[in-house]
Amino acid sequence: MFKHFSLFYFVLILLASVVALFSCAKNSGTNLTPPVAQIEPKVDTIHGDVLVDNYFWLRQRDDSTVLEYLEEENKYTEAVMASTEDLQVKLYDEMISRIKETDLSVPVKDDDYFYYHRTEEGKQYRVYCRKKGSLEAEEEVLLDLNEMAKGKGFFNLGIYEVSPNHQKLAFSIDTTGNEQYVLFFKDLTTGEILPEAIPNTNSLAWANDNYTVFYSVEDSTFRPYKLFRHVLKTNPNKDALAFHEKDPAFYLWVSKTKSEEYILVHSESQTTSEIHFYDADKPVGRFRLVHPRQQGMEYNLIHHGKWFYIVTNDKARNFKLVKTPVMKPGKRYWVDVISHSDTMKIDRAEAFEDFLVVHGRINGLSQIMVRDLKTGESHVIDFPEPVFTVYGGNNPDFSSNELRFTYQSMVTPRSVYDYNMATRERTLLKKAEVLGGYDPTKYQMERVFTTTDDSIKIPISLVYRKGMERNGRNPLLLYGYGSYGMSMDPWFSSRRLSLLDRGFIYAIAHIRGGGEMGRQWYYDGKLLKKKNTFTDFIACADHLVAEKYTSHNLMVISGGSAGGLLIGAVLNMRPDLAKVAIADVPFVDVINTMLDPTIPLTVIEYEEWGNPNDEEFYRYMKSYSPYDNVTAQDYPNILVEAGLNDARVQYWEPAKWTAKLRATKTDNNMLLLKTNMGAGHGGSSGRYDYLKEVAFEYAFVLKCFGMVD
Repeated sequence: MFKHFSLFYFVLILLASVVALFSCAKNSGTNLTPPVAQIEPKVDTIHGDVLVDNYFWLRQRDDSTVLEYLEEENKYTEAVMASTEDLQVKLYDEMISRIKETDLSVPVKDDDYFYYHRTEEGKQYRVYCRKKGSLEAEEEVLLDLNEMAKGKGFFNLGIYEVSPNHQKLAFSIDTTGNEQYVLFFKDLTTGEILPEAIPNTNSLAWANDNYTVFYSVEDSTFRPYKLFRHVLKTNPNKDALAFHEKDPAFYLWVSKTKSEEYILVHSESQTTSEIHFYDADKPVGRFRLVHPRQQGMEYNLIHHGKWFYIVTNDKARNFKLVKTPVMKPGKRYWVDVISHSDTMKIDRAEAFEDFLVVHGRINGLSQIMVRDLKTGESHVIDFPEPVFTVYGGNNPDFSSNELRFTYQSMVTPRSVYDYNMATRERTLLKKAEVLGGYDPTKYQMERVFTTTDDSIKIPISLVYRKGMERNGRNPLLLYGYGSYGMSMDPWFSSRRLSLLDRGFIYAIAHIRGGGEMGRQWYYDGKLLKKKNTFTDFIACADHLVAEKYTSHNLMVISGGSAGGLLIGAVLNMRPDLAKVAIADVPFVDVINTMLDPTIPLTVIEYEEWGNPNDEEFYRYMKSYSPYDNVTAQDYPNILVEAGLNDARVQYWEPAKWTAKLRATKTDNNMLLLKTNMGAGHGGSSGRYDYLKEVAFEYAFVLKCFGMVD
């Protein structure tokens, strides 16, 4: 193991570990000593560089030494945070007090049934139900997740698909947090759970015979890659292979058109897509190709009568809407319906008998456009607030003129509407109740912009209590993500009130790498432009300080997963940016992960981060990878959170990063690693357990600011 590693270098690292050990013990304000991860260097050479990974051994998940180390870190974290136990309880109680614990979703009518889910006070999970004929009919419980989760530390529902005749239910569950779902079937006429159980499933679509399903399964890297055909009450081991996606850069999933006429098989990479379709009335048949994969071209489709409507970026950076005959689906037959626009990005479309609904973005805000198929007229639904989020709901009725959508803002709770597309009238069906006397008029939101060094305007969404003075003395939490083209739209959170009511400002940095400002916004924050994501975030933080919303010593920066990469990179670049940092399941070991194709998602994500086997990408990634750029400098107070069963960001990334920070940093600030030993990427599955995790994070922040009340 030490063959290529100099003794002198080893001694230097060991001394640094000892120094960091004493500084952390001093920092904690207790006599506690944080755990020290032993150094076992692993040495690799790539592109002429010698890569030394001192904490590679933490990848040994089944090694008792690794588990003991993680438990010791948890004990240390618990001990350091012991002074906040009462505060954590107080925060948790505050959050619970705002929630209507016994509640009901808005029922969705599908044929003669009304489907909904409900929650009950004191219970962690949802109960899925339906009523036949009317909302006054007797309730039928389809799945009670509370009963199913008994005796399990983690429980999550994946697939939930009722057969076309409403007599069968396909559902899948994950009981570890590693996102490995087992598929089951329930006969809704008898209540019987059928004997077959199919592991490693990812997506599903019913054929119209109500006995045949198509389901996708995952390979050893958790990539969905095969589609099987299964007939109920037969041996799954004999299921026929219907489709095989062999390219390791592509993942496969299956869906069904709203018309229920076609089953769609989607093969997608980060930048390219391909769809095959299949007659849902003929369970044994052949798939037809819409258009062969073409590097860099994405498309998705909806079915309407004799036509496929297709959303594509073919010669349309922000996507456009085209249509083509079902019998002639190839690209040469595509005709523009909504042409490309530099100001509007099209995300997806939805078909009704008389209307097309287009979901997109204008000026960084989500929007819904309705197109009348009879007249050709289009209109965009207007909303009253200057900063908001809107997204489509469940609309199974093809013949309806009613569009269901959900609206919210940073001060308006989640609100479900039905919108008459013909009369343009909307009906509020349900606004999420915030108990305890929440008054939205006491809070204010705004959107401001900062300008980067390359003259790009970055939006920032803010919310705070009215009466806030811009005097530089307000604590502020700045959240960011900036990857995969995902938009971090301004959302409502009753949990957030526990910060706002203590004088905090909450801000979202809509940085490049996300999708808020169009497709180019994403392109300018990925691959060899990834550093724009980090410098954009820094520019947002500096702007909020310059405009006296806050100061650097009153700022918290926060992000999770790829947003954790953001936080890790920013901490190395500008450790003075904030007083506190929260990195939740952070993707921080970029080089080592992307060099290992056996790790889930690695090959698929070459198109997001680059392939480090290419020297240009390797050099660029190494220049920002948080783990590789930890240096001897002062860092702020840092809370790092991980999940032992995380399949997306393996637990060892935050663990290794924490260990290296401990051995290298020169400050006396808190550095805590909290690993959920029974969950994965999303944390605890139960709604009450999840709130305890949020209360812990908030307590850490308040402790750092001396606000433990």
